[in-house]
Amino acid sequence: MDIEMKIRGLMVDPSTNAPIVILKDVASDTVLPIWVGLYEANAIALEVEKSSTPRPMTHDLLKNLIHGLNAEVQRVVVTELRDDTFYAVIWMEQNGEAVTLDARPSDAIALALRTDCPIYVSEDVLKIAKVIPNTADSASSEELRRWLENLNDEDMGRYKM
Repeated sequence: MDIEMKIRGLMVDPSTNAPIVILKDVASDTVLPIWVGLYEANAIALEVEKSSTPRPMTHDLLKNLIHGLNAEVQRVVVTELRDDTFYAVIWMEQNGEAVTLDARPSDAIALALRTDCPIYVSEDVLKIAKVIPNTADSASSEELRRWLENLNDEDMGRYKM
């Protein structure tokens, strides 16, 4: 089963300075941090903040290409967590046929924001992500998870990196 999620915010990991996208279950307090690259975080932040650029960025190009091919993004799903790497699938429809594309979650999320489609995470991913530590020290991983779950709007800021 897939769980619908919304972007709760973007932040920087205090220990590694790596960008993190925080997804939150729309029906509960469950949060899922996904560490992403700087460029992908920037692409997500631009769309969250509704900032425009003078020329289309890569994810804008993808959106335009999809629409130019008479396709529509239906949803994106973070489907798997394997060897500390998240995997995602972009679900589209073209001429009445379902089309799926393998994607990095950061790219799928950036595209979902641009196409106003829902973001889902597999229930299995949420279960695994809760038990697999992101660092060698599981105590610090659990502290980070608690800290993320207790963030409020002021802690998130305005999606600045």
